[in-house]
Amino acid sequence: MTSHDEGAGDLSAPSRVPGAPTRRDEWLRRRRRRSTVIALTSTVLTFGILFVVVTNSSGWPKVKEIFFNAERFKEDFPELLGYLWIDVKLFLQCAPLILVWGMVIALCRNTRNPVLFPLRVFAAVYTDFFRGVPVILTIYLVGFGIPKLGLLEGEFHFLGFGGSWTSPYLWGPIALVLSYSAYVAEVFRAGIESVHESQRAGARSLGLSQRQTLRHVVLPQAVRRVIPPLMNDFLSLQKDVALLSILGIIEVFRRASSIKDLTGNFTPIVAAAVIFLILTIPETRLVDWYTARQRARTGGSVVA
Repeated sequence: MTSHDEGAGDLSAPSRVPGAPTRRDEWLRRRRRRSTVIALTSTVLTFGILFVVVTNSSGWPKVKEIFFNAERFKEDFPELLGYLWIDVKLFLQCAPLILVWGMVIALCRNTRNPVLFPLRVFAAVYTDFFRGVPVILTIYLVGFGIPKLGLLEGEFHFLGFGGSWTSPYLWGPIALVLSYSAYVAEVFRAGIESVHESQRAGARSLGLSQRQTLRHVVLPQAVRRVIPPLMNDFLSLQKDVALLSILGIIEVFRRASSIKDLTGNFTPIVAAAVIFLILTIPETRLVDWYTARQRARTGGSVVA
């Protein structure tokens, strides 16, 4: 009887220690390790071959002197870095205005009130126009055209910038706001339309008005859904601030171009590119991280 109980006890004992990795876990771990080794090896080989091919080409010494001059880079990089704050301030000047105006355009485009149909038409024409015209052309038209009208006099001061009402530091950002608001408005509109109609019906059944439904039910869900594409748009905005240099604004790219014209060497342009990479790569990784986080959170909620 005792031996039978002991045998039964052995049969009921767990086959593995709780929390210990299973065979599948071990197999997945080995597969991930193998994939990582293969990816690193292929990356090193690819860039190694490219490096050998480029550095052994006949024109490499001249290209190295003109584009990758170490002395010029060491001399120009600190000076160009000092102009980065101009780009950041211009970005900070544009970003909140783009969010507000883009949301206004999106709400006009999604209005369901027949009385407000002209606003809906205006929003549709606005987004079609400014998404169809290249950003650089908008900067030319707004930055050079509107100041010639002489509509405003006096001076303005905003976010550390100031000057006359014909200043490119005013109309350059306005041009970016006009262009990017059209793209942001479409992002907001897509988010609003992604909210299921049952959400509106449920809110109305609880006694909420159409405005309350939009404010408390639709917009919060829509904004959460469109944060990743909005972050990508603002990443592009951070780079396109350099386009304002065509109006005479002295920022990183403009100063790099001036040094290039004085020295006949393109290394300052490469230094400017490195500065923008230093600024935008962390932002890109942040966007990727947030997108993956939102995807995992949405997937988890679906499974639950």
